[in-house]
Amino acid sequence: MLELLELTAISPADGRYAKQTAELREIFSEFGLMRRRLLIEIEWFKFLGNSDYIAELGPFSKSTSKKIDAIATSFSIEQASDVKVLEKKINHDLKAIEYFIKSQFESISELKPYKEFVHFSCTSEDINNLAYGLMLKEATENSLIPRMEKIVEALSEFANKYSDKTMISRTHGQAASPTTMGKELANYVSRLSRQLRFVKSSEYLGKFNGAVGNYNAHTFAYPEVDWIKASEKFVSGLGLKWNAYSTQIEPHDSIAELFQTISRFNTILDDLCKDIWSYVSIGYFTQQTKEGEVGSSTMPHKVNPIDFENAEGNLGLANAISAHFSSKLPSSRYQRDLSDSTVLRNLGLPFVYSLIAYNSIVKGLSKIELNEKSLEKDLEKNWEVLAEAIQTIMRKQGMVEPYEQLKKMTRGNALDKENIRDLIKKLDLPSNVEKELLDLTPESYAGQASKLTQLLINR
Repeated sequence: MLELLELTAISPADGRYAKQTAELREIFSEFGLMRRRLLIEIEWFKFLGNSDYIAELGPFSKSTSKKIDAIATSFSIEQASDVKVLEKKINHDLKAIEYFIKSQFESISELKPYKEFVHFSCTSEDINNLAYGLMLKEATENSLIPRMEKIVEALSEFANKYSDKTMISRTHGQAASPTTMGKELANYVSRLSRQLRFVKSSEYLGKFNGAVGNYNAHTFAYPEVDWIKASEKFVSGLGLKWNAYSTQIEPHDSIAELFQTISRFNTILDDLCKDIWSYVSIGYFTQQTKEGEVGSSTMPHKVNPIDFENAEGNLGLANAISAHFSSKLPSSRYQRDLSDSTVLRNLGLPFVYSLIAYNSIVKGLSKIELNEKSLEKDLEKNWEVLAEAIQTIMRKQGMVEPYEQLKKMTRGNALDKENIRDLIKKLDLPSNVEKELLDLTPESYAGQASKLTQLLINR
C-alpha cells in the first residue's frame, strides 16, 4: 500500500494543492474534530463544576483546574491515535473521547471521584454540533473572509484605476453602448461586497439539550436546576448562537444558510472569472509572463488565463458540494437518523475548493494589465454604437419614428466615423444639436460610468 503523501493522496486537496489548504487541516481533519469534541466535553465538565447546579461536583483547586484545561490544550496526535484504537474496539467515536478523558482523570487524584460527570446528561450530538459549529466559525472568519476581502480590495483598486477607461460593452456578445472597465469591475465589487456582508453576519447555531432536545435526563437528576437557562449560557459562552429548539440533532439550518451564502459569493466570482477570461481572449487584458513558464506543450506563444480557469473549476466543485449540504443536512427522520454524520465529516471540502479558487483569482488579478490600445481600437471599429444616442436626441427633437429610422440605417451594419457623421448631417437637426452629435465619439459616450465607479469606491 502506498504511503500517504502529497503525490499519493486521492484528493488534490491533500495532494497537488496541499500547501494552499494546509491551514484548514487543523480545523477540518479528523484530529481537528477530535480536538474540538474534547474541548466541548472539558468545557461542559468545567461549566458544571464551576456552577452550583450539581452539589456533588467541584469546585476544584487552581492546580486541578489547570490540569483539566491541559487535557484539551495538550491533546496530541499520539493521543488521538490512542483514541482511534479505542474507537475501533467500542465502535463509537464520541464515546472513545469520553473514555479518553476519564482515563486522564484517573491520574489526577482530585478528579478521579468525579469522572462519571464527564459527558453528564449529554447525547453525542450535543458535543458534535458544537464542535462543528466552532470549526465552521473559525474557518469562515480566519480563512475565507480574509481571502474574500482581498479579492474585493484588488477589484476595487482596478475599478478605481480604470474608472475612466472607456471600452465597448457587449450585450449578447455584440458591440453595445460603451462603458468603462472600471465600472464593469465596480459592478463585481458591489455584488461581492453585499454577499461578503452576509457571510460576515452568519450565525453559527448550537444546541445542548440531551437525547431528544428536552433535557430529560438533566431534569430527572436535578429538577431544581433551570437547564434551559444553563444550556443557553454554556452555548453562548463558546461563541455560538444558542438554538433552543431541536430534536437529538441541531437542525443544521444555519449550516445550510452559511454554504448558500458562500455559494452566492462563489457564483459571482465564477461570473467574474468568465468575464476576465473573455476580456483576455479579445485582448482587453494582457498577462504578465514569467521567465521559464510554459503556456502550451506545443504552441510556444501561448500565455493562457489558467488562474481564472483553475478558479472557475474549483468554484464549481465548492458550490456542488455546498448544494448537497444545503439540501441534505436540514432533513432528518423523526428525532434522529445517522445519514448526516458522514456528510458532516466533509464540511471542509467547500472551504478547501473555495480557498484554492480565491488564491488563484488573487494570483490571476496580480498578473493582468489593461491593454488600452486594444480598447481604443475596438471603440474606433464600432461607431454604430452611437445610434442609440442619435435616436434619443431625435426623440427629444420630436422627430417621427426616430428609432425606426436609425434601425433602417444602422442595424447589422458596421459603420465608421465618416458614415455616422454623414448620417447625422442628413437628419436636418438644429445646428447646435448637430454639432453636439458630430463631436460625440464612442470614447466619450460612456454616460455616468466613471461617476458611478467613484461613488462606489469612495463611499
